[in-house]
Amino acid sequence: MPDLRFNVEGSEAVAYAASPRVGLKLRITETSEASENVTGIHSILLRCQVRLEPGRRRYEAGEQRRLVELFGEPQRWGQTVRSMLWTNVTETVPPFRGETVFDLQIPCTYDFNVAATKYFAALEDGEVPLTLLFSGTIFYATGEQSLQVQQIPWEKEASYRLSVRVWRGMMDLYYPNTAFLEVRQDLFDRLRQFRIARGMVTVERALESLLDGAEAAAANEGGS
Repeated sequence: MPDLRFNVEGSEAVAYAASPRVGLKLRITETSEASENVTGIHSILLRCQVRLEPGRRRYEAGEQRRLVELFGEPQRWGQTVRSMLWTNVTETVPPFRGETVFDLQIPCTYDFNVAATKYFAALEDGEVPLTLLFSGTIFYATGEQSLQVQQIPWEKEASYRLSVRVWRGMMDLYYPNTAFLEVRQDLFDRLRQFRIARGMVTVERALESLLDGAEAAAANEGGS
């Protein structure tokens, strides 16, 4: 029976995909003994759970302030910081013999309702420790039978430290100088009417006008 070993060797932003993705260079090695007579892997229906391990890195003061929303005050992080689900991925690995390097694409979102997005966006630099948990089905050949099926054991996993710059570079590639703001529909309608009434072309200009007015009013109050 085949015995697979997984190792992540690198990462990069995936260009020109339909949605933002980080590609992990996943080396898959078939390590069964020669006596077991595995002649090749026909394919693998690979499932991978990708988890963030925030407790395995240090944080600068600015990062700590931005992470209060997720983990609470830093003095409580010993109790509140735990492994977090990033995403689940299912891919089909094509045929190989011995070993192969497969581009495991991790879909990403810029939705700040998602904890993983809040986490990545709060970081200034460094690396994010990841744990990849593998499962799925192996279709393989032996000398005696043309095709056999085996499940990937649950204990198969790999660790990797993803550079924050890779994630930021990916988001800059798909959303250059852009962030998303989610508001209630009635508030958006008010903002749109404000923009139209004042002849402003973009929502950004309307927000700038409102913020400039609020800052000016605060300055006047402070000077009085």
